Amino acid sequence: MSNLDSIVHYIGGRRVDNTHSPRYADVFNPALGVPVARVALGTSDDLQAAVAAATAAFPSWAAKPPLARARVLFKYLQLMQQHADEFAALMTREHGKTFADAKAEVARGIEIVEFATGIPQLLKGELTEQVARGIDAWSVRQPLGVVAGITPFNFPTMVPMWMFPVALACGNTFVLKPSERDPSPSLLHAELLKQAGLPDGVFNVVQGDKVVVDALLDHRDVQAISFVGSTPIAEYVYTRGSARGKRVQALGGAKNHMVVMPDADMKMATDALIGAAFGAAGERCMAISVAVAVGGAADKLVEDLAARVRSLKIKDGMAADAEMGPVITAAAKERIERLIGKGVEEGAALLIDGRNYKVPEHQRGFFVGGTLFDHVTPDMTIYKEEIFGPVLCVVRVPDVSAAVDLINAHEYGNGVAVFTRDGGVAHEFVRQIQVGMVGVNVPLPVPMAFGSFGGWKRSMFGDHHIYGPEGVRFYTRHKAVMQRWPDTASSGVEFAFPQHA
Repeated sequence: MSNLDSIVHYIGGRRVDNTHSPRYADVFNPALGVPVARVALGTSDDLQAAVAAATAAFPSWAAKPPLARARVLFKYLQLMQQHADEFAALMTREHGKTFADAKAEVARGIEIVEFATGIPQLLKGELTEQVARGIDAWSVRQPLGVVAGITPFNFPTMVPMWMFPVALACGNTFVLKPSERDPSPSLLHAELLKQAGLPDGVFNVVQGDKVVVDALLDHRDVQAISFVGSTPIAEYVYTRGSARGKRVQALGGAKNHMVVMPDADMKMATDALIGAAFGAAGERCMAISVAVAVGGAADKLVEDLAARVRSLKIKDGMAADAEMGPVITAAAKERIERLIGKGVEEGAALLIDGRNYKVPEHQRGFFVGGTLFDHVTPDMTIYKEEIFGPVLCVVRVPDVSAAVDLINAHEYGNGVAVFTRDGGVAHEFVRQIQVGMVGVNVPLPVPMAFGSFGGWKRSMFGDHHIYGPEGVRFYTRHKAVMQRWPDTASSGVEFAFPQHA
């Protein structure tokens, strides 16, 4: 048995260790390259127990007035604000991102809770009086039942908060399957929700891997699945879940481009690219991984980028001046470095090589240095694949029309940005680009909580984007009601289809 602390499940209002399986996995501190905990890998029986608890809790939770549910979320919101540093420290320890970046992640998650506390307003239906003779009609939105979230390693606090605050506010009960890479924030969420007054069984956590994912996808009592992760797994989740009659939103991978026009503020564009490409070591679904340099912008942009990439402060994320930390695992480091080598083989100009990067006193850490390629072409592997690491590729094109064609031809359509001073260029770019989230002089156009997040093409599977108004629609069913009372009813049998006039 390991002496490491165990990260377990949370079912029916209490922590529960593995009951049917001896399977555990190590949880690493990526900056040190050593295990710091072990996480239970659940079974279908553990998932069954969680769904049973959520099913039992659903009727009474759904019956609560929306305002009563909102008041629980208000208390949870206060607790989240009080424990922000604790969440951030857990993420830096298990994910590796800088403490400042982790705190920003918590803040963005809190915004979703703030949105969800307005649920009484968001659940209002519509009413039409006298829609036909003596008949009134109205609509309501009602919860689905037990819903679930399968979340990725790169935002272990925020991405679950894209899902469960809205789901709970709408009256559903929830089962979370977090990443086994950095699972500790999931249990802190559960404990704070209970402190806020959430009834036992309304929110549950089952740790695990594909075994738990498949059990969720197949369980007949799970009504909806929210997923964020890579495109192959997103497609798998969507296909298997939909085939079993579930409502599914599955957000996949990305290859986000940033177009830099010759008239752009070059310092502003360079700053934006450095932060968007190398923040969180590039392990963001909205990271910019391709800089599209238009015409005469290329040489100056590449020169400025190279100077900034060389000066990146890469350290343990708890260092106060760290700008970038490690990647999540040794396997991720190996994959990223292999793709860098592939870029060299296929003819890209490697200006700065981040392979074999070492941080003093962290020799075993999973660090990859900032990497910059120039003269990348669309047929290269490093252009086509999502690298999900600190690698920025520069593609040179002659004009904005070529930039739009390049981006629209890519299989992913998550996020994109254009940097320019020309309003006409920006207007046409926004109109023509086939991407779900677009920034104009904004490198990471992530919608606020009262918007909704989602990509196009193979970056998302499903009809509803995540959180915001789209989240409310995803976690509720629309019900139409028509009402007439006996004293207004017409006499006699009606065989013809009724006419509303």
